[in-house]
Formats: sequence, C-alpha cells, structure tokens
Amino acid sequence: MPTRTLKQVISAIPTSDGGGVKLLRSLGQSQYLRLDPFLMLDEFSSMNADDYIAGFPDHPHRGFETVTYILDGHMLHQDHLGHRGDLKSGSVQWMTAGRGIIHSEMPQQESGRMRGFQLWVNLPAAEKMKPAAYQDIQPEDIPQLNLRGGGQVKIIAGTAQIDDRRVSGPIQGLSTEPLFLDVRLTADAHFVHPIAQSHNAFIYIYEGGAEIGPLAERQPLGTHAAGVLSEGDSMQVHAGEEGVAFLVLAGRPLREPIVQYGPFVMNTRDEIEQAIADYRNGQLVSGRV
Repeated sequence: MPTRTLKQVISAIPTSDGGGVKLLRSLGQSQYLRLDPFLMLDEFSSMNADDYIAGFPDHPHRGFETVTYILDGHMLHQDHLGHRGDLKSGSVQWMTAGRGIIHSEMPQQESGRMRGFQLWVNLPAAEKMKPAAYQDIQPEDIPQLNLRGGGQVKIIAGTAQIDDRRVSGPIQGLSTEPLFLDVRLTADAHFVHPIAQSHNAFIYIYEGGAEIGPLAERQPLGTHAAGVLSEGDSMQVHAGEEGVAFLVLAGRPLREPIVQYGPFVMNTRDEIEQAIADYRNGQLVSGRV
C-alpha cells in the first residue's frame, strides 16, 4: 500500500459549548464532517478566563467515548457515580459514556492559560449500553520519546513505532483500536509512522504548519486544521520553517449507522428517543434501561 496523502482539509471554525466556553471545532461541524469512528474534535485555547471560566456544567452522554487532553490548565471532572478527577497540564481522561453518564468539567483556575482538546469516539452498537467508566491518565504515565530527527512524540493510545522502538500508550484494548499521538517537530524535521491499512486516520495541527505525504505528493496543512488522510499503510509529515505540533488520530471504522441528538449518539432514531426519555425520567444512568 502507498504512503497516505492529504485527502481532505477541515478548517476548524469558532463555536462555543457548555456554559459558553469558546472552542475551535474541526471534525463534527456537521454530520458530513466526521471520520468513522471519530465524531468530533474540539480545540480550546485562551489566556482570557472569560473564554473558559463557565466550564461545562452537568450534562449527559450516551453511546460514545469522550477523550479530554489538557495541554495547559486545570479542570475538575465530577460525575453521577461520585468520581472526581483532576485534569492538569499533560493529563488525559478517557471516558466511556456507555448507557449513560452525567458529568461536569469545570475550570479550577481563574486566570492563566487553558488549552487542550476534546475528542468524541463512537462506540459499536454492541457496546453503546455498557456501564459507564473512565480512566484518568497522569502525564508521567504517558510515554514520551525523543525523535532522532528533532522533536518529541507522546503516545496516548495504541502502539507507536518510533525509529527502531515500539512503545505502547496507556489506552489499549478498545474495539475501535485507536492510535492517538501528540507530535512536536523542530523546523524542517520529518516524521514517518505506520498506520493500519484498515483504519481511518487524520492529522490535526495546533501549532505551526507542515506538508503531508511523500515527497512527490506533499500538500500543505496549516494551523487549526484537520487533514483527513487517504488509504495507505503509513503517513509522513514534514515540518515547516517554524516547526509544528500536531495530533495523529487513527481508528478502526465501525461502518454502522449514526443518529446523533446533541450528547446522545446511537444507531437508530428510536434509540435516540429512548435516550431522551431515559434522561427525562431519571433512568439514563441506571441499570434498568
């Protein structure tokens, strides 16, 4: 199989969510801008507390997973199960909403920079009603490797092949087989990595710019844009003159129907209507649904 090339560019657009947190949304702007199994990717970044201080008060989810990755700042997760999780700089929370969870994510700072991402990953039909669960992953539990050509890579999910090293991240064993890397390259550095042929993949650049693909087919990708990759068994990124920082996300497509209503993602309209009814009557988070 060939090296993957840039198939589609999805520029992030400003929006807001939760209590009014200002975001940049790439995947998930509409139902037509998804990449199975990924439903949505939001980036948030501000030094102005007015942009994030309202946070994300109590809200429900059903049918998918949320991944919160904090680059800078401090958020507190609380849910109906009584869990509390501190999300600080460099940490990740991988939450499986399953049949239902009600949670909040609120800033624990009144000034300074808040920066990070939230990714939504679909669950297969057979797992949409499993019990809710989550993992809080501390920065020291995320492997970070220096790249020979200049830069670093953090392995959050899946297994990375870096030079002659094979290193696994803390998230393993999920049905969608996600690969989640955070890569930072110095100026003009080059990054090559295998991607399973069966998986969909995209790159999201949050600092700098790069060219994607093999030398003869390189195409530019700028800041705050998701680059959907073509089919292939590997990817290549060549950093620009100022260097680049980007996320690599790949996963096994589910190829199942998607019906979404806000925080509920199911396979049929009837299942969505049931989720709404369960939330209204207090059964969303119970084992009786």
